Amino acid sequence: MVSCRFWGHPKRDVQRSATIPASASKGADKAIEELSFEGALKELEAIVSRLEQGDVDLEDSIALYERGQALKSHCEKKLKSAEGRLEKIVLGAGGPEIGEKLEPA
Repeated sequence: MVSCRFWGHPKRDVQRSATIPASASKGADKAIEELSFEGALKELEAIVSRLEQGDVDLEDSIALYERGQALKSHCEKKLKSAEGRLEKIVLGAGGPEIGEKLEPA
């Protein structure tokens, strides 16, 4: 296991694996918009691991980094959407009542 701090996310343990998905090394086999949160996160972790190993030439490193940035953005959008959906469930479709105090999480 290796700790990393790429793309501003908190430390996360990334397991180095001998098998890196082809999409992480060759570019976008599947459009990022089609990926689930879990699929995008798995690919992002594979990219981070591959870049940390340092055995990628400069051009491939840049391509991997660009894909990683796009995957990070996609994951953030998915999380924000999930937070919004949960907020609607917790608060109800009408939102909080006027004057209602919301307790911090």
